[in-house]
Amino acid sequence: MRDALNALKAKLNGENYIADDALAATLYIAMQLNRPLLIEGAAGVGKTEVAKAAARAFERPLVRLQCYEGLDESKALYEWNYQKQLLSIQMNRDGGQRVEDLFGEEYLLERPLLKSIRSEEPVVLLIDEIDKADAEFEAFLLELLSEMQVTIPEYGTVVAHSVPFIVLTSNHTRPLSEALRRRCAYLYLEYPDVEREIKILRAKRPGLSEALATQVARAVAYLRQSEAVTKKPSVAEALDWAMALQALGADELDDESLTQTLGFALKNNDDIREIMSDDEFIRAIL
Repeated sequence: MRDALNALKAKLNGENYIADDALAATLYIAMQLNRPLLIEGAAGVGKTEVAKAAARAFERPLVRLQCYEGLDESKALYEWNYQKQLLSIQMNRDGGQRVEDLFGEEYLLERPLLKSIRSEEPVVLLIDEIDKADAEFEAFLLELLSEMQVTIPEYGTVVAHSVPFIVLTSNHTRPLSEALRRRCAYLYLEYPDVEREIKILRAKRPGLSEALATQVARAVAYLRQSEAVTKKPSVAEALDWAMALQALGADELDDESLTQTLGFALKNNDDIREIMSDDEFIRAIL
């Protein structure tokens, strides 16, 4: 088991995703059991990146469904090619074509969910930010999550050709149902600690010095726990900040480079003003 986990961590590290033991173990078990994986955590902790890194590490295509309020099965699962159906009706007006003939394979348009289960090769299906979708859509997903199949009223039940590895992410903006949670393995992601953030920065930004990576990691750790900051910097924003400092040619954070680049980490002017007047923050990172 330990060897398998180390091999998985090595694969993820090879894709520049720095995984800890808990993440690697949960991901490994979920994939072994063909169990959907629900990942919760604050925005920007790297939930989506888990699915992307897993797809690259296991050389599987990534199929992504971005959730939003009002998402329904016509956007997520399938849609009928109405223009082609109408054209067929016009061409066969006198041919006695039956209505059921208009709901065959040639008229069916695949959306991400249907595409993922009809794929001949296993894919990673990312259902991103499921908490932004309505509760009705969440209930609609239960058949897929438990049976690896979907039902299209006019067409019938479609059973997965190959079992996709499903990753659902949630920022916890609304509670998810117990029915959905029961069907999934579960992982909660925290912001990385300073040591892990340094590794992430250096993996994602080749050429970044350890000293500058350490300063950036310590700075974002301070910003995330500061009550003066309303929008906590994500891992992606920490990487943006490091990239901005590299572009500036900075070897370390100082008063000038901090003033010039802090907007890459904090995307809110009120937050920037508040933190720049915080002497403790300045002392902590400079």
